[in-house]
Amino acid sequence: MTAVVLLESDLLRRALLEAVLVGALCGLVGVHVVLRRLPFFTLALSHAALPGVVLASLAGVSLFLGSLASSLVLVAAVATLGSARRLDTSTATGVALAGAFALGVLLQSAQPGSSRDLTAFLVGSIVTVERADVLLTAVVGVAVAAVLAALHKELVLGAFDRDHAAALGYRPLVLDIVVLAMVALTVATSIRAVGTILVVALLVTPPLAARLWVDRVVPMMAVGAGVGALSGVIGMTASAEWRVAAGGAIALAATAALVASAVAVAIPRQAGRRQTSAGPGAVLSQ
Repeated sequence: MTAVVLLESDLLRRALLEAVLVGALCGLVGVHVVLRRLPFFTLALSHAALPGVVLASLAGVSLFLGSLASSLVLVAAVATLGSARRLDTSTATGVALAGAFALGVLLQSAQPGSSRDLTAFLVGSIVTVERADVLLTAVVGVAVAAVLAALHKELVLGAFDRDHAAALGYRPLVLDIVVLAMVALTVATSIRAVGTILVVALLVTPPLAARLWVDRVVPMMAVGAGVGALSGVIGMTASAEWRVAAGGAIALAATAALVASAVAVAIPRQAGRRQTSAGPGAVLSQ
C-alpha cells in the first residue's frame, strides 16, 4: 500500500483529515500545558477519561461525551483540592491517575472482546472515525482557539506570574480551570483518534519542539499546531505504507520532530561556542 491510497480511499482521507485536525488542536492547547508544567496532570486526565469512554461505549452513547464528563470530574476535583490546600495537587493527581485507569480496565475487562476494545481505547482507532467525528473535531478546534485568543493575555499572565495576575484583579483559580477545561476538551476530542495514552504525546511533544524554535507564546502556538498537524500527516502516511498502528505512528512522528528540532538547534549553537572558545587569534593562525 502506497501513500497515494490516503487520497484515493474515502475512509483514509477522512482519517488523514482527523489526524491533521487532532494534531493541530493538541499542538495549540499543548503550549499552555508546557507553560504551566502540566504534563503529569495531562497524563492523569487522559487516564481519567478511560472509565467515561468505557461506560459510554457500554451505554451506546458518544465516546466524546463520556470521556469529557469523566475528565471534567478530575478537573473539578483537582481544582477543589488545590484551592482548599487539603492535599498536595500532584499527590491527588497521581492517585486519580492510578485509580481512574484501574477502574476503566476493570469495567472493560468484564465485557466480551475486552482485549480488542481496550486496545482501541488506549491507542485509538483513527481509521474508524466518521464524518461526524471529523466535524466535531473541527468545531471543538475553532471553539478552543477562540477561547484561547479571547483570554490570551490573562492566561499567559497567569502562567508566568500568578501574583501579578491576582493583583490586577484576575482570579488565578478561574484561569487555571479554563486551561484545564480546554485540555479536558482536547483530550476528549482526540481519544477516538489516538487513544487515552498517546494523546499525551501530542499535547506535549509538538509544543516542546516549537519552544526550541521560538520564544514568544503566539508563534509557539502556531508552530506547535503546525508540528502537530505535520505529525498527523507523516504518521498516517507511515501507517498506510507499512501497515502499522496509526496512533503510534503519529505519536512517534511528533517525537521525531522534537528530536530533529533539538539537533537542528543544537548544531549551530555548538559551532558558535567552538568559534568563541577558539578566539580570533586561533582563527587567524589557520
